[in-house]
Amino acid sequence: MKNIFLGLFLMIISIVHSQVQKVEQVIDSCVKKDNFNGSVLIAHNGKTELLTYKGLSNRHYNIAFSDETRFHIFSLTKTFTAVLIMQLYEKGKIDLDATISTYYPEYKGEAAKKATIRNLLTYSSGRDNKDINSPELIHQAYDNTIWNLDDFITTFLSEKLVNKPGTKFSYNNGDFILLGKIIEKIYHKSFEEVLKEQILVPLKMENTGFLHHHDIIQNIDEGYSADATDPFTLHTPTNTYIDNFYSAGAMYSTPKDLLIFDQAIFNSVLITKKTLATMLTADPKLEDTALGFWVYPKKFGSINTLFAERQGEGYGHSANWVHLVDKDLSIIILSNTKSIQYLNKMRERLIRAYYGQ
Repeated sequence: MKNIFLGLFLMIISIVHSQVQKVEQVIDSCVKKDNFNGSVLIAHNGKTELLTYKGLSNRHYNIAFSDETRFHIFSLTKTFTAVLIMQLYEKGKIDLDATISTYYPEYKGEAAKKATIRNLLTYSSGRDNKDINSPELIHQAYDNTIWNLDDFITTFLSEKLVNKPGTKFSYNNGDFILLGKIIEKIYHKSFEEVLKEQILVPLKMENTGFLHHHDIIQNIDEGYSADATDPFTLHTPTNTYIDNFYSAGAMYSTPKDLLIFDQAIFNSVLITKKTLATMLTADPKLEDTALGFWVYPKKFGSINTLFAERQGEGYGHSANWVHLVDKDLSIIILSNTKSIQYLNKMRERLIRAYYGQ
């Protein structure tokens, strides 16, 4: 009997090793052909099966990626914000279908008494997204100066409605910046303090944090953009005041820390199983947007799965986080040379390789 169990164990180990080898071949191809630099983590049932680093974190000083590297994750920040909202919902301190003004009465935008917390979570508040309406406004909002949060909201996020709330998906930062402000109003603390107290400290995510433009963060990566015709010709994008991205995109983290967060969500450590089900309920009319993720069925060859994904991108940095809900498979890709569009295709190649499809 012991020999049978040993044989089964060795067979499983052999299969996993073969899967990982195929994934590594895909990664090596991405490095050689397309100049992928960054990290790939794959974990099954919370156990890391592959964690690899490729290329340089900092090209000025020729510093390679390593376990110590902290990556800009931009819009992956939004899922942290969504979890903080879901914790408040679970405690009965916020109603997802209450309007913005219920918790933020000073807000002057037309959405105040018309758009709900759920609308903000699903990018369907209907607001005019002034901060991203043109290259000039993007630079004014995020690149040219550091904004006080209230001034930023008044200047860029308080415009008239252009759609009826809840009827149209319109991806933006502003809805999640407003959620961050609402979190501050309810807790009577800064978003950064709440983030630490409710998520980072309890989970011991020691290499994850909230960025300010003047911070000196040890081992943080630099972002690079590639020439349109040559992925090996890189330049440093225009600098940004990262503070202005706030609860929509101002965080940094590592693959290992993000896996901790991933497992805390999907194993009901931060929120209950019932709350998680609410969080993962997508609205097909709003492009499969759930509360902090996009969630939808997906097929890889003969493999059918429920796909939960979140992406982040900015100024040469990109992050791609996928959790196959029914298979407890986590894929985290972080890069400082490739776009989100590239990582979206890369992750599919990795998953197909992993499942032999």
